[in-house]
Amino acid sequence: MDANRDALLVQLDQQLCFKLYAASRLMVKAYRPLLDDMGITYPQYLVLMVLWESESALTVGDLGERLILDSGTLTPLLKRMELNGLLRRQRSDEDERQVRVSVTKAGKALQVKAIDWVKRSSSQLHSEDLDVAALQTQLKGLLKMLG
Repeated sequence: MDANRDALLVQLDQQLCFKLYAASRLMVKAYRPLLDDMGITYPQYLVLMVLWESESALTVGDLGERLILDSGTLTPLLKRMELNGLLRRQRSDEDERQVRVSVTKAGKALQVKAIDWVKRSSSQLHSEDLDVAALQTQLKGLLKMLG
């Protein structure tokens, strides 16, 4: 009897991790038209969102902390974005080990497209069955707990 109950613990439908994984993949898929229009990937979009929020340049460490990414993952992403003219990377004058990242005019211009797309598509996430604000609060708690 205990073996049957234990087996339920590893059934796919019982796994929160699977639901989060599947929802994440489907959300990125939903963003595909915007990303294709902007000529960027979803991780690049995340970087741009953080840069759009900032009044000044951020260090790679600041970006990594905000996006929960290590510098080994972030650095090649930032290099590609710089080659595409979306951001600028510059060594800090105070500490040459730090690289500061700022959005360019071309990167900032994509914000207008993103805002327009999010305004038009946000109604898709609203339903009586889904409390988006509560879900965001719960996911923030989960991230804090796991981090």
